[in-house]
Amino acid sequence: MMDKLILGRYIPIDSLIHRMDPRAKMLATFFFIVIIFLANNFAAFFVLTVLTLTAIIASRISFSFFLRGVKPMLLLILLTVGLQMIFTVGGKVYFKFGFIQITQFGLENSALIFLRFILIIFFSTLLTLTTAPLEMSDAFESLMNPLKRFKVPVHEISLMLSISLRFVPTLMDETEKIMNAQRSRGVDFGEGSLIQKVKAIIPLLIPLFVSSFKRADELATAMEARGYQGGEGRTRYRKLEWKLRDTAVLLILAVVTVLLILVRK
Repeated sequence: MMDKLILGRYIPIDSLIHRMDPRAKMLATFFFIVIIFLANNFAAFFVLTVLTLTAIIASRISFSFFLRGVKPMLLLILLTVGLQMIFTVGGKVYFKFGFIQITQFGLENSALIFLRFILIIFFSTLLTLTTAPLEMSDAFESLMNPLKRFKVPVHEISLMLSISLRFVPTLMDETEKIMNAQRSRGVDFGEGSLIQKVKAIIPLLIPLFVSSFKRADELATAMEARGYQGGEGRTRYRKLEWKLRDTAVLLILAVVTVLLILVRK
């Protein structure tokens, strides 16, 4: 399961989405997450779905990667959708048992919430799959630059973001290796009661924590050896370049926002 985690993974492909400025991709993702809450009917979600699928096709990344991004959140999505289906009443009643009833409004709202979850995950996954962690860190620092006037340590925050995104896949791969090693010694992570499952995880957590602290210490030593002293006076090897296509993407999102407002009930 760990090797299927998508968060933090970058797929280097030459596509229109990959060539976009990371600041534009980050702004587009945040903008999309905001405007998706304007959608309250199936016509609006049809527009957002077309937009999302068009972006996925333009990225030239296999659709299976986006489905894998949904799997870690699937239980939460189904739980939320189920509660919405049961406790939202109105319209025609299809099923009733005690205080539990499934109505027309409940089904419609649960379907809309399900679509909202899926589209947000797809668009967020698109950002991480098409943007290298260092590019994302640079984009975050550039967008947050005005906060430096208020003494906010923007560079240090962006560095922590970059390191976190960089090492999430590494930690997951290492977790998978430790789990395989424990399985070869007879540990079963899937059977038994809840307490037995928790006990089975302990032999996994201890070596993972030791390895993580060791890796963090080695990283700190490497940064000190290279003279890292924070963001003051640092020059940049990678230059962010905003182009016409980046402006066009944000304009398209603005047009979609107007459409969502027009089709709102």
